[in-house]
Amino acid sequence: MMKNVLKLTMKLLSSAFVVFICLFAFIILSSRVSGAEPSVFGYQIKAVLSGSMEPVFQTGSIISIKQAEARDSFKKGEIITFQMEDKLITHRIIDIQNKNGKISYETKGDNNDGPDMWTVPSNDVIGSYTGFTIPYAGYALNVTQSKEASALLLFIPGLLLFGSAVSSIVKAARRLDVEKV
Repeated sequence: MMKNVLKLTMKLLSSAFVVFICLFAFIILSSRVSGAEPSVFGYQIKAVLSGSMEPVFQTGSIISIKQAEARDSFKKGEIITFQMEDKLITHRIIDIQNKNGKISYETKGDNNDGPDMWTVPSNDVIGSYTGFTIPYAGYALNVTQSKEASALLLFIPGLLLFGSAVSSIVKAARRLDVEKV
């Protein structure tokens, strides 16, 4: 009985792993084809490239952000991701400024000594941190940005699916051989 439970558990885990790899590959590749950031149901996955927000999340982690609908409705203390020149930054709002009806945010990394030297116009905000973090997975996400990794993301799920199909065929053939005897 215990052996059957273990077999079933292993099958479920391996199936879930294959589904996860295929889903991950689909999200990454579809975003590369469309030229957009990877996004699922209004949430984006971002890799953390610096330690400015430690200990909330560590360098090399993946964080999830909810894309902003109303970019001028964030509150003091919220963690936002914003565009600054050619890079994305995720820091905490420490102050909100309203100049002539235009909202901007003063931000600071939790692990930084002082506030950022700029204010963030509300239209540069991408979204807010959801609280979901996977430590160290950001390193893998950064690797997927190369052409070689994109090719592997196509090849590996295909290889896993092919292996699963071959395994199923071999098991079915063995069952037929046993029934004939």
